Amino acid sequence: MTDPHSQVAPAAPSERPLERPPPKAPASRIAAFARALALALVVLAALAYRPAAHHADAAQLLTRFSDSNARVEGLDEQETFVPTPRGPVRARVFAPRARAALPGVVLVHGVHYKGIDESRILRFARAVADTGVVVMLPEISELADYHVDPRSIDTVGAALRELSRRTSRGRVGLMGMSFGGGIALLTAADPRFAEHVGFVVAVGAHDDLGRILRFFATDAITLPDGTTRTQKAHGYGATVLVYNSVERLFAAPDVAEARLALRDWLQEKRDEARAHAAKTSPAAREKLARVFDPDGASLRPELVAMLDTAERDPASRAAGRAVSPHGNLGGLRAPTYLLHGEGDTVIPASETRWLEGQVPPGLLRQALVSPAIQHVEVHGEPTAREKWDLVHFMGEVLGDAHGMR
Repeated sequence: MTDPHSQVAPAAPSERPLERPPPKAPASRIAAFARALALALVVLAALAYRPAAHHADAAQLLTRFSDSNARVEGLDEQETFVPTPRGPVRARVFAPRARAALPGVVLVHGVHYKGIDESRILRFARAVADTGVVVMLPEISELADYHVDPRSIDTVGAALRELSRRTSRGRVGLMGMSFGGGIALLTAADPRFAEHVGFVVAVGAHDDLGRILRFFATDAITLPDGTTRTQKAHGYGATVLVYNSVERLFAAPDVAEARLALRDWLQEKRDEARAHAAKTSPAAREKLARVFDPDGASLRPELVAMLDTAERDPASRAAGRAVSPHGNLGGLRAPTYLLHGEGDTVIPASETRWLEGQVPPGLLRQALVSPAIQHVEVHGEPTAREKWDLVHFMGEVLGDAHGMR
């Protein structure tokens, strides 16, 4: 049976690009100019700091990542395979063309069924590579199937070793998105791989998986000071919790079709999901209908009861701890950066506040909770101050990247 504490992560929302209104009046051109001017001012402010080039690159990186239509020229892209203890793992490599002796960064994707083919992670990888960095993006099969699993640490560690070999550098950077951020932190703290990590960046990462599962089921957030508050969790979280716990929540004859129905639903294949649901028993169909309900409130008591049972099981608790950075970061040796969206409804920003207390003294370079970030992507139109904070954050990261040996 699948352990709900060790293999649950939320799927990312739809990757459809934001619709852009057509230009229709001089006011739109003025607004565009104002936005460009604001960005220019941010860049100029950044240039007053050392190293100026890294902050300018950071501003360009963020601009390209926030534009779904942005194109990056001058990169060599290839698919390759990373040798791991479980066999070769597919990966993408992005490298600036005709430039040698560049630093490297391993980028860990989040939970999405497209894995390393998902458009946002590809856009980010290209934007990072364009700053003069070789980026390796390994396929993490567990995350692509909505699981947070300790085996992913071995895959990321193998990618670190491979990129270190390819770049002829003893250390490379490590960046992780969403639940991939938690896996990145655990990999950087693993004594088998710590020597290969020059720095680690976790964006929208979890600290304690069990606490996140409880958030999915209750909309309750626990803060490091012991207080709690309410925040509506993204509906995908509860759906993935059910997907990973299908053996616990459905009768044995319904498990196979229920799992297929849930997987198709998470992949936004609504008709296929309903077709699989129709092959289950009446009780299973009724439960799946409640899972598919956007509100999902009627399912919450059953999920809470399941989590209560899991928390009383020592093996389940141990499995959850194995994929949680909380209590497991004592082996970190690299400078650490934490970034989180203030209104994140998948992994709440309180998780980064918890992580701040887990990073060993002297290693935490920055911990930024930004209103400009929605989970793992730039959201809306940030203020000049919010832009500067992001530019400064990424500028410091790029400074560490280019300072590695």
